[in-house]
Amino acid sequence: MPKATKPTKAQRRKKVIDVLNKARAMELQAIYQYMNQHYNLDDMDYGELAGKMKLIAIDEMRHAETFAERVKELGGEPVTGHDGKIAKGQPVDKIFSFDSVLEDDTIDVYNQFALVCRENGDSVSMKIFEDIIEEEQIHFNYFDNVHSHIEKLGDTYLAKIAGTSSSTGLGPSGFAVGGEGE
Repeated sequence: MPKATKPTKAQRRKKVIDVLNKARAMELQAIYQYMNQHYNLDDMDYGELAGKMKLIAIDEMRHAETFAERVKELGGEPVTGHDGKIAKGQPVDKIFSFDSVLEDDTIDVYNQFALVCRENGDSVSMKIFEDIIEEEQIHFNYFDNVHSHIEKLGDTYLAKIAGTSSSTGLGPSGFAVGGEGE
C-alpha cells in the first residue's frame, strides 16, 4: 500500500482560503437578503424591525470584510459574488422564520469551516470563525424570538410595532461624509 503523502503548507492554505471564500459568499448573500428585507419592512411601516434588520446586515458586512481581509493575508483573492438567490417580497410573518433557518445553517457550516481551519493548522482563521459564530448566534436568537412573538401574538405584536421609527441611530459617516475624500 502506498504511503499517504502529507499535504503541503500551500495545499493546506488553499483549503483554508476556500472555506473563507465560501463563508464570504454566504455573508454577501446575507447582506443582500437582509437589506432587501430591511427595505420591505420599512415599506410595510415596521420601522423597529427594519432598523434592526439593517444593523444585522451591517454586521454581515463586517463579517464579509473580515473574511476578505484574511483571504488576502493568506495570499488569496476574495470572492465577490454571493451564494444563492434572494427571497424577495416576503410577508412579515415569514421573514423571521426564514432568517432563523439561514442563521442556524450558517452556524452549522461555520463550525465545519472552523474544523477545516484547525485541521489545516490555521488557528487565526479558526478564531475568526469562532468569533463570527458568536455573532451569528445573536442574530439567530433575535430572528427566532421575533418569529416566536409573531407566531404566538400575531397581529397584536405586529400592531405594536407598526408605525415605529426605522432609525438605527447611525450618523452620516463614511469616506466621503467623514472627510477622508476631501
